[in-house]
Amino acid sequence: MFNLTGKIALITGGSRGLGRADALALAGAGADIVITDILLESDADEEILKTSTVGQALRKERVVYAEQTAAEITRLGRRAYAYRMDVTDPEQVSRVVKTVIEEFGRIDILVNNAAMLDHVATIENQDGALWDRDLRINLTGAYNCARAVWPQMKEQGWGRIINMASVAGTMGGFGQASYSSTKAGIIGLTKSLALEGARYQITSNAIVPGIIATEAWKKGNPKMNERMIARTAFRRPGEPADIAHAVVFLASEEAKYITGIELYVSGGIELFTF
Repeated sequence: MFNLTGKIALITGGSRGLGRADALALAGAGADIVITDILLESDADEEILKTSTVGQALRKERVVYAEQTAAEITRLGRRAYAYRMDVTDPEQVSRVVKTVIEEFGRIDILVNNAAMLDHVATIENQDGALWDRDLRINLTGAYNCARAVWPQMKEQGWGRIINMASVAGTMGGFGQASYSSTKAGIIGLTKSLALEGARYQITSNAIVPGIIATEAWKKGNPKMNERMIARTAFRRPGEPADIAHAVVFLASEEAKYITGIELYVSGGIELFTF
């Protein structure tokens, strides 16, 4: 239905979960794909495993599929590459973006998906270091990536920036002060980019997922998961593909007059359900 043939999409945090689903869906619509993540499967002996707690956790949980996903996309007949990129490092982000532009010619679509959501504690027990980490990854990381692709999108007079927010950012989340704050910030960033990008035909929109059955969610507390499901209108979690379909739409030409919105893909969790 939506044709993205010839477009180049860069997805951060694309090794797993929503990022992986987004990459596959965009490729299915015809786009060539660049998957970035802080860790690749082939990084087993790299320094990143010694210095990054995020990288160590991902490797331990065996949820790193960046290169595998790129291979799947290649078999679909699209070009696809996986690059290691730490979104908190603006110099590294700039280097990767420059490499991608040299290899593919440009970047048309940026999906800011990289995020951490493992810091759960009431406000008096929040860890200051993890608060800072979440700000760097979830919010500043999206800013770094948008800023890196901006000049090229502006020059070509076309671009799509799709930021992954959360109902935690619109409703708050008990024990999720750092995560909720960063996702609320993503919405503010989205709207500012929309205002600045409109004159260059760059749209900027935020997707607001509800409860989605990713690997991370499935590893959560079963009783808490049931409580969250019970307050959704559909009484079930969504699938990563539900988010990916929304990403494809916002990336398409059919969405060219849509910018600065918060698109809920949430099963109605924000409604007054009982």
